[in-house]
Amino acid sequence: MNFEQLEYVKEIIETKSMSIAAQNLHITQSAISQSISLLEKEFGVQLFKRSRLGTVPTAEGKTIIKKLLEISKKTEELKEEVQSLTSSFNGELKIATSPSIFMTFLLKALARFKNDYPQIQVTIKEMEKEDVISSVDQEKVDLGLITLFNPGDKLPSHIIFHSFHYEGNFNIIAPKDSALAFNKELQLVDIKDYPFIMYERRYFRHLIEDLEKQYEPINVILRTKNSEVIKRAVSEGLGISLVSSLMLKDDPYIESGKIVAIPLTGYPLNFNSVYGGVFLNGGNQYRLVKKFLEYVEI
Repeated sequence: MNFEQLEYVKEIIETKSMSIAAQNLHITQSAISQSISLLEKEFGVQLFKRSRLGTVPTAEGKTIIKKLLEISKKTEELKEEVQSLTSSFNGELKIATSPSIFMTFLLKALARFKNDYPQIQVTIKEMEKEDVISSVDQEKVDLGLITLFNPGDKLPSHIIFHSFHYEGNFNIIAPKDSALAFNKELQLVDIKDYPFIMYERRYFRHLIEDLEKQYEPINVILRTKNSEVIKRAVSEGLGISLVSSLMLKDDPYIESGKIVAIPLTGYPLNFNSVYGGVFLNGGNQYRLVKKFLEYVEI
């Protein structure tokens, strides 16, 4: 039994006609008839019969239909209550995030949220992690989505960190026919002789700079802030790159086998990154931020 079937039963009772009920509900008569038949099969009881008076309940169906109408009424009351709750949220929700987080899960969360709260205007800005935290602290944005790369990362006491309970790591992505593709894991020293496509973000840039200090300059053939460009370039065999595991979640290049991901281990990457949202404790949109975070899943 589902909500649609409850609506069909209610309309048939009110109109005493399956054809008129179908017309009022803007569906075909065969569709409503089939749905009622499935409901009758589920209960093991014939609910309606056709007569000169129209479509009317059977003797056995009357008791069941009475209960169904009670459920239908409670359902409408529940919908009204939910509508009342959702309409209590208003205004604008300003979010700051890095592109990699934005691409992987924020779009899905935003679509679900907008479906339930169409009256809320949501704006999203892309920026580096330090700028995200600063924007939250200065109340320029309501919510920031960040990655805590180091166990020692500290946030101001008045900023709340809401963990998404997803711990990621770093991966080298390489073309499917690269010699690196046969490794179960790599260290920074293993990639120093390969053409490199740089994800032009502060943290990744610092990692490569550290590598160059230990060994020699990396052959960086392309620098870009666009993660999709990076994966496309790698799939074409132009080089390898360093990305976070979250950037590869549900990724079509990985799933199609065009590129492979190899975990990067060892110093200075011997830790897991933690993803979450940051917001001011008691900020102007505190309730709205908390509600939006309920829609975020990784």
